Amino acid sequence: MPDWLLNFPNQIHINIVDPIDNAIHYILVNWDVFFDGLKSVLGTFINAIGSVVNLIPWWLMILAVAVLTYRMTKKISRAVLYSLLLFFIGTMGLWSLMYQTLTIIIASVIFSLLLGLPLGILVASSKRADAIVRPILDTMQTMPSFVYLIPAVMLLGTGNIPALLATTIYAVPPVIRLTSHGIQQVNSEVVEAAKAFGSTKSQTLFKVQIPQAMPTIMTGVNQTIMMAIAMVVTSSMIGARGLGSEVMIGINRLESGRGFAAGIAIVIVAIVMDRLTQGIYKKKEQESL
Repeated sequence: MPDWLLNFPNQIHINIVDPIDNAIHYILVNWDVFFDGLKSVLGTFINAIGSVVNLIPWWLMILAVAVLTYRMTKKISRAVLYSLLLFFIGTMGLWSLMYQTLTIIIASVIFSLLLGLPLGILVASSKRADAIVRPILDTMQTMPSFVYLIPAVMLLGTGNIPALLATTIYAVPPVIRLTSHGIQQVNSEVVEAAKAFGSTKSQTLFKVQIPQAMPTIMTGVNQTIMMAIAMVVTSSMIGARGLGSEVMIGINRLESGRGFAAGIAIVIVAIVMDRLTQGIYKKKEQESL
């Protein structure tokens, strides 16, 4: 029996490794000024957010979460529970690391929304844009998250800045998809009625379609936040500081307790942020009914 029937023939080979490496090398050599500027801008942005976050006293953060939780759920028990969970992070000595993690999460979510919301609106209004963007989003969502770290490190070095870039790329697809989906699912009769009353295309979009789609859009924001949190530990592999780096230290030193403590803190942050954003879009759903 011929060998090629059992094993893929070695003669058939397409090399995509070298072209990709050559392209990145070309970018490094010829676009170094651009990436130096980008690194400076992103660094300034992260530092600004970090400065604001660090200005918030621990007790005020806990109080703010309690008040927001109560406003969203009208349940004192949940407000007390989430406050105690945050307090527990402080008792483990991880409060400052939590703030560093929040800085990266907030920065990446802001960039994801600035990029994702306009793209979602564009995809919803253009079939051609949808045909172009959809396979790109499929690729971004199925690509292993570790792959994003390679070009980020090569172009921007190590630390929080490449972590911000990699986290943004990883977290942006849900908000694009759900913004587009929400706008497309708005009742066509409502849209036609708005046009019949003389609304322009932009007025119909911002005064009818987006408000009607807001619960779905907020679901996308929620998923983007969750994916940004999921990237925290992965980003620590390239020097991002925070709770993720504590997990990595626990792995490298085989300190189970240290790793579990940081992991529990990450879970608490995820739960609190998830419940708060869920509360926002559930409230929007109730208002739209």
